[in-house]
Amino acid sequence: MKPEHRGQKFSEFLDDLGIREEIESQAIKEILADQIRRAMERERLTKTAMAARMKTSRRALERLLDPQNTSVTLHTMQRAACAVGRRIRLELV
Repeated sequence: MKPEHRGQKFSEFLDDLGIREEIESQAIKEILADQIRRAMERERLTKTAMAARMKTSRRALERLLDPQNTSVTLHTMQRAACAVGRRIRLELV
């Protein structure tokens, strides 16, 4: 017997609170920052070396890796991905 559905979907709950976009942005940023951090670990890259590859400051890299900072630009994320031999793929769903 299929269990009875109770309540609303989580996405609808977030919509009702008016925070869905904010929560989704935060989650995307956390995932990307984690993927870049893991790629750095695989290549044994220090933050200083990674910043040099990106031609940026270590402080800018710290902002990029900070999961709470959602103000990092797509351009910066792309430079980070290139610095570890990866690329970013985006799509609308």
